[in-house]
Amino acid sequence: MRDLTHGWLSAIGEDPEREGLQRTPQRVAKAWAFLTAGYGRSLSDAAGDAVFAAEGSEMVIVKDIEFYSMCEHHMLPFYGRAHVAYIPDGQILGLSKFARIVDLYARRLQVQERLTTQVADALEELLAPRGVAVLLEGVHLCMAMRGVQKQNSSTTTSAMRGLFRDDARTRAEFMSAVQTTLRGR
Repeated sequence: MRDLTHGWLSAIGEDPEREGLQRTPQRVAKAWAFLTAGYGRSLSDAAGDAVFAAEGSEMVIVKDIEFYSMCEHHMLPFYGRAHVAYIPDGQILGLSKFARIVDLYARRLQVQERLTTQVADALEELLAPRGVAVLLEGVHLCMAMRGVQKQNSSTTTSAMRGLFRDDARTRAEFMSAVQTTLRGR
């Protein structure tokens, strides 16, 4: 990564040996190791030992999980908030693990559509719940700072599984609960 960054700096007309850029290849390598750490982790790493047997079947919602990812098309950042819900069927998950699961998939080259689906699929695999809902709202710098340059645009994606897909009332309850936290709050 260091050699690639050094070469890239030269290719765009910069002098990689000037004072402000001398350590840039090392900093970039360290940053990309963090930004793509999801490739080296698994769902079981993210969940740890925080799946618990529990009775109850009421909706659980974790809102406003910040995420930061890199667009696989332009390798520019996109970021936003994830809202995740599930209806338990004998198992629950420690609440902090929802953020860890979002980060697991966000810290890869991504598209928002796939990120949304991966989080939903992971929760289904991990918990076998009666339903899962995932809603992501993201701002894409590939759209804001280049191309069409629309700084105030956002993208919303959702994945609904089980009762959230099959029961309009369950889906509406989730959407109502997260509506007040969506963009513009």
